[in-house]
Amino acid sequence: MNKRPRHSATASRSARSPPGRIRIIGGQFRRTAIVVLAAPNLRPTPDRVRETVFNWLEHLLGHRCGICALDLFAGTGAFGFEMASRGARRVVLVENNARTAQGLRALQRRLGAAAVQVLQADWRLALARLSPEVFDVIFLDPPYGSGILVPALDAVHSLLAPGGLVYAESPQPLELAHLAEQGWEQVRTGKAGGVYFHLLQERSC
Repeated sequence: MNKRPRHSATASRSARSPPGRIRIIGGQFRRTAIVVLAAPNLRPTPDRVRETVFNWLEHLLGHRCGICALDLFAGTGAFGFEMASRGARRVVLVENNARTAQGLRALQRRLGAAAVQVLQADWRLALARLSPEVFDVIFLDPPYGSGILVPALDAVHSLLAPGGLVYAESPQPLELAHLAEQGWEQVRTGKAGGVYFHLLQERSC
């Protein structure tokens, strides 16, 4: 889920009207266009932000084989399909909107992305179904203003593999003290226009 800012004016326009399409940046599906449907709360993460995030992930998780990833609020599926494009063994996309989930399945079939599974479900129900699986990377980009990010961060602890990473996106920076209370530490952070994005890891005791 996303936006496409190169400067503040672009970010402002993106917030009002998301782009008609975004693209997969790297891997076997590189340059594949993903159509952005006109759906409630669908807000694609900019290509530039995703490129930065996947550079971080490659640096931090490059030694891992057979990576498994979960995108809990999939939207366009850009994060999940990018993971699959770069060789992830398993990628689960969770999307509650029926039309959007149908579009994700259509893209999965078109690409022949066998590693990708699409679940149409509320995020809490999806977590209950997925437990006790573990994921090396979990993407959390719920609708802005929904209040979902904090409870989602609490809920995904049990599904994160040791040393795994959580991507969290929000319209404001996350408070370090609050993250620490939830058992997280910030590994990387960035900002593009009105998008704040973070990589988190479980705090070591």
